[in-house]
Amino acid sequence: MVVVLVVVVEVVVMVVVIVVMVVAVVMVVVVVVVVVMVIVVMVVMVMIVVVVVMMVLVVVMLIYSCAINKIDLGYRFPI
Repeated sequence: MVVVLVVVVEVVVMVVVIVVMVVAVVMVVVVVVVVVMVIVVMVVMVMIVVVVVMMVLVVVMLIYSCAINKIDLGYRFPI
């Protein structure tokens, strides 16, 4: 009986340890995935902001160059 009890306790301890390790690994993987997703979202938002700023700068440069060269206005944008 004592031997059977010891074996059962050992098996239960092993199962608990394995379950705890699996849960810890899953939690670490979830945390890593969440961090990666946040970084990707931040990078995408920064890229969108950069693209919008570049487009605004290009439009402003076009307007300024057309305002400076009023003669070219008709050639660049036929009105």
